[in-house]
Amino acid sequence: MVYGFIRNYLTFDSRKTYTVVGGEYNMIPFDEHWNEDHSEDLNGIPSMRLQALTSRFGVNIHGPELWKWKSSGKLEGDFGGFGTNNTILRLRLAYVKLARSNGELVVGQDWHPLSGDIMPEVLGMAAGAPFRPHSRTPQIRGTRYWKDWGFTGALLWQLQYMNNGPRNASDPTSVASLDFSNNAIWPEAFLGLNYRGMDLYAQLGVDAQIIKPRTHSLVGGLTKKVDETVTSITPTLYIRYNNTKCDVQFRTLLAQNTSHLNQLVGYGVTGVNDDGSWSYAPLRASISYLNIAYGKKYRANLFLGYMKNLGARESLYDFGSGDYRIYLKGGDNFTHLNSVYRVAPSFSYNVKAFNIGLEYEWTAVTYGDLQPDGTVADNNNLHQVANHRVCALVKYNF
Repeated sequence: MVYGFIRNYLTFDSRKTYTVVGGEYNMIPFDEHWNEDHSEDLNGIPSMRLQALTSRFGVNIHGPELWKWKSSGKLEGDFGGFGTNNTILRLRLAYVKLARSNGELVVGQDWHPLSGDIMPEVLGMAAGAPFRPHSRTPQIRGTRYWKDWGFTGALLWQLQYMNNGPRNASDPTSVASLDFSNNAIWPEAFLGLNYRGMDLYAQLGVDAQIIKPRTHSLVGGLTKKVDETVTSITPTLYIRYNNTKCDVQFRTLLAQNTSHLNQLVGYGVTGVNDDGSWSYAPLRASISYLNIAYGKKYRANLFLGYMKNLGARESLYDFGSGDYRIYLKGGDNFTHLNSVYRVAPSFSYNVKAFNIGLEYEWTAVTYGDLQPDGTVADNNNLHQVANHRVCALVKYNF
C-alpha cells in the first residue's frame, strides 16, 4: 500500500536560529553577536520561507506468514536531504518486521526507541526536538509482552544522525561523523520495561552508548594509534494517555552525550595522557517535554519543553586560557548553554485528507560563561535570547 502526504510550511523567525532541512527543522536561537561598538546584535535578523521539502511517500508491504509470525516491510522517503542540486531524496525508514500478538522483531532503519513512532502533535517539522529525542537509525529491535507488561531491547547503529567529535589527530574542530560510533565496534543498546493498557502506555528505559572520538594522536611530530572511548548512560521515562479526543504525552531524560538524538548534550576532554590520548567525560542534562492535544476536526495542542545543563561529573581539561574542548551538536555555538525553554501552542483544522494549521513557537535560551565542570555560571553575564517562530501548515494526505 502506497501512502504519504504533500506538506508545505510557511515559517517566520524573529532572529537567526540553528536549523536544518532548509530552515524547516528548528532547534534553538543563536546567542547574541554584537558588532564592534556593541550597538547591534548581528544575529537579530528575521527571516521567512515557504517550502515543501518534507513532502513524504512510502510503501507498506505485507508478506507471507513465517513460523506463525506475520511478515511485513516498510520503505519511506522524502526530499529533505541536501546535496549539490540543493534538495535530494532522503531515506527515512527501511525495515522488515515479523509480528505476533505478543511481540515483534524489527530489522532495518526505524525510529530510535527513545524517539518512538508516536510524536508530539506540534505542527513544526522538528517534532519537539531538541527536547524530544529525534533519530531514525539502523537497528535490530525486539519487543515481547506478557499481557499488559513487556520488554523492548534494541541494538542500534548510526547513519543520518551522528555524534560529534574532533576532526582528526591534528585538528580538534568539532564535526559530526559516523566514525566515532563505527570505530567503537560496540553498537548502542537500549532496554525498556513497557506497560500498555486500554488508554495508557508507559515505558521506563535506559540507553547505553560507547563512542571512540579519535584513533590517532600526534606525539612529538609522530602519528600514533590511541585507544579513546566515551561511555554514556541515559535513563528515560515516557508516559502517554490517549483516547479518541485527548492525547497527553510526557517524556523525561537524564541525558548523556545525546547529540546523535538531535539534542544539545555532548562530552568534553578531561585530561591528556602520556601516550597522547585524551580522557573524556559525558556532559549531562535534564530534558523533559509535555504535550497535550484535544479535539478531532478542530484540534488544539500545547507543547512545553525544558532543558537544564548539568555539566560533567569531573572538571574539563584546560588547553590554555579557558580552551575547554567540548563536542556536541552545533559545535562551539552551544558550549555556553545554561537552559532552554519552549512553549508552542497550535490549532489545526482536519477534514478527511486535508489539514491546515497555525502554530506559535517561543524558544528561549539562557547563555552565560562556561565553567571548568561544563556548567554555565549564574553570574551577571547570564542572559536570555528568544526566538518567536510562526508556522503555517497546509497538508494533503494520500
